[in-house]
Amino acid sequence: MRLRAASLALLAALFGALTAAAHADTVTFTMVDSTGDIPSSGGSLTYEATVSAPLSNGAAVFLNGVSFDITSPIILADTDFFADFPFFLAPGTTFTGDLFVLTAAPGTLPNTYLGAFTLLGGADGNASNDLGTADFNVVVTNGSLSATPEPSSIALLGTGLLGLAGVARRRFLRA
Repeated sequence: MRLRAASLALLAALFGALTAAAHADTVTFTMVDSTGDIPSSGGSLTYEATVSAPLSNGAAVFLNGVSFDITSPIILADTDFFADFPFFLAPGTTFTGDLFVLTAAPGTLPNTYLGAFTLLGGADGNASNDLGTADFNVVVTNGSLSATPEPSSIALLGTGLLGLAGVARRRFLRA
């Protein structure tokens, strides 16, 4: 009888430890916008992501590294993740920030380039479990992006200044 009770206690403790470990590595990882455009004349594009640790986690989840795959010739720089993202997320916390930058060299052929970005981490600072993967794409477009003038904004500013000048003139003439 004692052996049976001891076995059940051991089994319950083991189940509790496994359940806590499973919850410790849970995060939700989503890209803010997984599609972007870069002109074929060259340029860069920054992607943002949100990472959340649910309240049900028994402990903090450490964000220890990344892994990524992107179709050549697009270049991915992950320095934003290491500079901006926290080292860990406590249960119930959420963080949104710049995740990585994609760069297309001048002359990159217009096309849609696909990629995937994976967060690595876990229950401690040395863990490298797959916490979540987000797919993304970048569309390299023909030509270059240029600033489009906004004549309506300039016209609005001009009419506002003319109105102010008229009011000032009336007050000056009355005095």
